[in-house]
Amino acid sequence: MAEYLSIDVVETVSAQLVAELAVLIPQLSTTTPAPDLGALCDIVRSPTTTLVVAREADGSAVGMLTLVVFRVPTGVRAIIEDVVVDARVRGSGVGTALTKRGIAIAREQGARTIHLTSRPSREAANHLYQRLGFERRETNVYRLII
Repeated sequence: MAEYLSIDVVETVSAQLVAELAVLIPQLSTTTPAPDLGALCDIVRSPTTTLVVAREADGSAVGMLTLVVFRVPTGVRAIIEDVVVDARVRGSGVGTALTKRGIAIAREQGARTIHLTSRPSREAANHLYQRLGFERRETNVYRLII
């Protein structure tokens, strides 16, 4: 990872952040629009959600990760969602730095486990998660579109 990179928890939302995520989100999903200012404010204000952004020395965002930490009857759980690194800096350690920060935050908040999903076609991401200690689970993942 480049020394000039910072991994920051987003505490305030700006028009610049909205614009930066408008560049990153399409690299993650071509079917979901990037969040607008109001949606980003909701995310940042949520007590269960932490938005983490990787920034270059000039302050521009080159990656992001969303961490959700919540309590269920069996303990505190965490989910890592919406990890994306700008195509021009992939392979430079940004994904590793973001994921390690997400793990550290989840640990600080008392999570017993962290879950994430990654499409099989995202080979580099899958290798990254395994290298960081995530284990593939034999489970059925279900989705209901409502």
